[in-house]
Amino acid sequence: MREGAIQTRYFMGNYFIKLGYFFMQRYHDQRNRFLKKLGEDAALLFSAPEHHRNGDAEYPYRQSSDLIYLTGWIQPQAVVLLRPGAKEPFIMFVQPKEPSREIWTGIRPGPEGAVEIYGADAAYPISELKKRIPALLQGYTGLHYDFGENEEHDSLVRKAIATARKLGKDNGMDVPNRICSLAHTLHELRLIKSEDEIEVIKKAASITKDAHCAAMKATKPGVYEYELEAELLYHFRKNGGSGPGYTPIVGGGANAVILHYIENDSPLQDGDLVCIDAGCEYEWYTADVTRTWPVNGTFTPAQKELYAAVLTAQEKSIQASIVGNSFMDIHYATVRSLTQSMIRLGFLEGDVEELIEEKAYKEWYMHGTSHWLGMDVHDVGSYASKGSSMPLDAGMVLTIEPGLYIAADDERVPIQYRGMGIRIEDDILITEDGPVILTEEIPKSIEDIESYMKGQV
Repeated sequence: MREGAIQTRYFMGNYFIKLGYFFMQRYHDQRNRFLKKLGEDAALLFSAPEHHRNGDAEYPYRQSSDLIYLTGWIQPQAVVLLRPGAKEPFIMFVQPKEPSREIWTGIRPGPEGAVEIYGADAAYPISELKKRIPALLQGYTGLHYDFGENEEHDSLVRKAIATARKLGKDNGMDVPNRICSLAHTLHELRLIKSEDEIEVIKKAASITKDAHCAAMKATKPGVYEYELEAELLYHFRKNGGSGPGYTPIVGGGANAVILHYIENDSPLQDGDLVCIDAGCEYEWYTADVTRTWPVNGTFTPAQKELYAAVLTAQEKSIQASIVGNSFMDIHYATVRSLTQSMIRLGFLEGDVEELIEEKAYKEWYMHGTSHWLGMDVHDVGSYASKGSSMPLDAGMVLTIEPGLYIAADDERVPIQYRGMGIRIEDDILITEDGPVILTEEIPKSIEDIESYMKGQV
């Protein structure tokens, strides 16, 4: 990388990216770790497709998280070839610089920028991919690539391998005869976050805290769900985030019973709860937080009982989030706690163990308790290892999000609890010293929420 590239800045579409040494070093380190895992195999990655919206409008472009993780490259129409041990192990094919197009869509780094800024050992115009890739695959018997995601890419790879084999017969060089899963190899790396990644996630969590607190302050009867969504989006962007890491859920009253409610178009009613699930994306990493609070600032006795049941379950699962426990231990802690509460509140009758075995809790708690978190809100990485639930290890980041969802017409439940949806979600970093709650500053206890909404905090 050129010394002069340290302060280079590019405006790309909706993103203002600082391309300094320390910013790019993260991708360099991640790429080198992946190259080591490849051993003597090559790997091929394609950029994410662009998505048409309607007419001549398009959705904002979001690069493939895998490609960003290895390169930092955020523009479309790019291909990355990684070849361990080669003279040029990191090769990119990208859109060339084209002033007539750049005046419309923003500056392109081009092949030159791919080398000088992003650290590629060689880079070519994307139009040369088909011509060059067969020869570049020679010398490698294995190729890490995931078929089935894009037919056009699959066809190109098949033809490239076929051509490489013909060339190999002529010059006696090895060519790919074994296709491996790129995701399996790469996602194992992405599961354990580096210190740099953790700092970025902490920043995303901090911005998310400000946004949730602003939405909490703005809540009152008569306000529309979309007004709270607007508060969230405003604070995400105002504080340096690229926007939400996923579509925000703002569900008041019975709307909160719909797990992935995204209409966000109803007025909030006095006496109801509102459930907000929203997280900021910052430098391609997202937070994922859910809070539930009373529209009028004060929980009713029934709301307190149901909320306390969910909060207790979350606390039990956080306590279980330690190195050596398994991913499913977290879920079991929530299931046991919620089942006990369901018996106490009159939802269920019977023995706790038998009810858990029957999964009776699924009538009101139908989703898992956790998922991995990182560049994707439901981040990559296996949930199983050697036939068992994945053991927790330091550097993993996950959510813990128990909930209870009672339809307004559910006659199996005491009437005072009907029409409520409650979920509480935090982002947890697994460390050798125990779980770290990255989002703990967002009001969560009944007392803290009521005090905050009354302006006492």
